[in-house]
Amino acid sequence: MKKILNANVVITMNKNFEILKPGYVVLDGDKIIEVGKGRKDSCQDGEVIEMRNKLLMPGLINCHAHTPMILTRGMCEGVSLFTMDGFLNTLRRFEHYADADLASLTVPCTLAEMIRTGTTCFADQYFYADRIFNAVDKAGIRGLICYGIVELGDPVSRKRETENCEAFLEMCQKHDFIKGWVGPHAFFVDNSTDLINIEIALAKKYNTGFHIHFATSNEENDYCKKHYNSSAIEKMRELGILEIPILAAHAITVSESDMEIIKDYPFTPVMAPSSSMKSGFPAAPVKAYRSYGINVALGTDNLCASNSADMFREMATGAKLIIHREHDVKAITAFDMVKMATLDGAKAIGMEKELGSIESGKKADIIALDLKDPGWVPFCGQDYYTQLVYSISGMSVTDSIVNGRFLMRDKELLTIDIEKAQSDVDKATQELIRRMK
Repeated sequence: MKKILNANVVITMNKNFEILKPGYVVLDGDKIIEVGKGRKDSCQDGEVIEMRNKLLMPGLINCHAHTPMILTRGMCEGVSLFTMDGFLNTLRRFEHYADADLASLTVPCTLAEMIRTGTTCFADQYFYADRIFNAVDKAGIRGLICYGIVELGDPVSRKRETENCEAFLEMCQKHDFIKGWVGPHAFFVDNSTDLINIEIALAKKYNTGFHIHFATSNEENDYCKKHYNSSAIEKMRELGILEIPILAAHAITVSESDMEIIKDYPFTPVMAPSSSMKSGFPAAPVKAYRSYGINVALGTDNLCASNSADMFREMATGAKLIIHREHDVKAITAFDMVKMATLDGAKAIGMEKELGSIESGKKADIIALDLKDPGWVPFCGQDYYTQLVYSISGMSVTDSIVNGRFLMRDKELLTIDIEKAQSDVDKATQELIRRMK
């Protein structure tokens, strides 16, 4: 049965960036088949759903997350996870005592937080990809799950991990709303050239991309200058890495000479504003990237660093950090931030023809926001994008639709038992603390 959504406002993010007041959207299965101005009261074999006092917009796309890490939310305060010392002495200690069973208990709660705050698609890079897959499949949210790989230092372990990665990619091939990518933790620093070559072969075989951490500091460049007399980007080009789509989380210390290289490749820096800020690091050079025509996306990073999966909070923080970095109030607009979280995110994961806007033929990934939220006041013709970025939060989201299916209706989660999910995280965290004693 078709669904007709009548709303007060529809932010389309289509090629003309139309805002329809009022507007309607018609869904047929997992697709949008019609978008128009005004109301639509009926159609053949269609259910009319009145979204009174609501604004419809494309679901947000989180391009960098680690869903199991809600396990350690609030446990690494006052520590920079962007430094090797901070990472090894806090987060890595927790991960040493965690396992797949604990990860399984935690993921649904993170997914619930994403759905609750307007994320309909996310890119995850972590261990236990099969457990994440199961949770995402059950929740119904769209996921790009990237099998996390760290150089383990011996051929036996390397063979095991790369074979497991391939098996996971194979498992994802025919799924409707889950895709699999390769997730090297980082190049050069903890992924040897031998391993990188295997990862390249896997990505090419399964027509996937890489999701990595890159350029949080100058570690990769220092390594490559010492061993290859080149920058990390130059070495990546030489190895053929840049030919493969890359989600490069953080990408803070990339030089403009390297930007000149990556502008010709499917390389997307992913800004993670809250985690950068909490770790005492600057914002990614988004203004410079955009001046070279480089696509930039947005992510929340892990909930240990950012504390929140709310992409609306990330848009606000990201915009302010970019302006602060550049000392230029016009360095980024609210519209730019919304575009980073929708269309640019879709392009980053190779789904720009399917996601990122409300248009006929695209997937029905849509969120609704409550226009009675105080953050929208006053209604005097303000820029909707400005209000979306600076005035409201993900708590204004009332409905979430993925693949044509309601995952949340009138703020009620339909695919996740939130009380159980929260209880499971508490149990897992208590068990983690017990193991560490």
